[in-house]
Amino acid sequence: MTERTLRRVAILGGSRIPFCRSNTQYQDLSNLDMLTAALNGLADRYQLAGVEIDEVGAGAVISHSKDWNLAREAVLSSKLSPLTTAYTVQMACGTSLQAAVQLGAKIAIGQIDSAIAAGTDTTSDAPIVFGARFAKRLIKLANAKSLGERFAAFKGFRPGELKPASPNAGEPRTRMSMGQHCEIMAKQWGISREEQDKLAWESHQKGARALAEGFFDDLIVPCAGVSRDNHLRPDSTLEKLATLKPAFDKESGKGTLTAGNSTPLTDGASSVLLASEDWAAKRGLPVQAYLTFAKTASVDFVAGEGLLMAPTIAVARLLQDAGLTLQDFDFYEIHEAFAAQVLCTLRAWESDQYCRERLGLQGALGAIDPAKLNVNGSSLAFGHPFAATGGRVLATLAKLLNQRGSGRGLISICTAGGMGIAAILEKP
Repeated sequence: MTERTLRRVAILGGSRIPFCRSNTQYQDLSNLDMLTAALNGLADRYQLAGVEIDEVGAGAVISHSKDWNLAREAVLSSKLSPLTTAYTVQMACGTSLQAAVQLGAKIAIGQIDSAIAAGTDTTSDAPIVFGARFAKRLIKLANAKSLGERFAAFKGFRPGELKPASPNAGEPRTRMSMGQHCEIMAKQWGISREEQDKLAWESHQKGARALAEGFFDDLIVPCAGVSRDNHLRPDSTLEKLATLKPAFDKESGKGTLTAGNSTPLTDGASSVLLASEDWAAKRGLPVQAYLTFAKTASVDFVAGEGLLMAPTIAVARLLQDAGLTLQDFDFYEIHEAFAAQVLCTLRAWESDQYCRERLGLQGALGAIDPAKLNVNGSSLAFGHPFAATGGRVLATLAKLLNQRGSGRGLISICTAGGMGIAAILEKP
């Protein structure tokens, strides 16, 4: 291949629909409906109606078999040109950030000039499937060519076969939920209930303040009659949070994760516009920030590592790539899957032993300034539609840097499967 000079990857902005608790305002919407709404919001904001974007990468974590071509179908349902190529990607909670990283790499090498990274998720429209035995009967029935074959398909049928298999986002290899895994992490790292409740309360307060100040006015597009996130609780208090019972460890008397300091099941979608500087200039679109570095990592949670600790590794490697320290940032966007996960991550970076033995460093990465952490709230305040969270975070951080006029921001997202993804945005 011919040698090329890498180009800067510009983040031009994002658009998302309000995030809503599952089985509330979006209970009748599909992933396709929500993703299309997010794309249309982006098209309206950046005058992209009828425009051919080079590539769209988008996905969902909880999806139906009919969603196999979700990204392309959403493009065809949107205001974008039908000539826009799209592909579906899935990396659990890191889906839309991973899509942005993949698309950004293509922009950097000159393969494409414009792209949209997006994600959507709903557990209100979760796929309900029958067990394997009854499913096989239905396949035989569909393939039957005679009345006798149709009857034969149900030979030996038992009513119990009609019991559907419940949707489950737990870890197949441990048969434990993410919350149960995070409870173990909280105990290992000595994270108290009070610390978790405080972080959750602060997230709601920051989110409510940012909403009142109009920060999200150009980032959120109404959908299905909804104009704001419905999980945000500005009236929440530490006293109220303290009354909630443990949600994942209900038996030991030592459980600390509750519905108040954990993200709820959430429906929503987000999208982010990326481009080369030339493409942005030709369309008269200002650059908010640049995507400069990214890294993924995984942990062996089956062997006992904390399921959600992979971002500690991804960030450490990212800092080495970028030649930066953990303190060299103006903003930190750490996805709040659980308050305990954020606190475990911070505790690990401050641990000399962990950084030496697990990260292979000479000493602790150190502490960060808490005033720079999730300054406008995060997932505990807004909710967490799995594949849409990365897009929300990316657009939020890009706008923060743009408003500041210069600076650097760090993104850290934990995902199911013991994975993590981290990225750096910069505004020169």
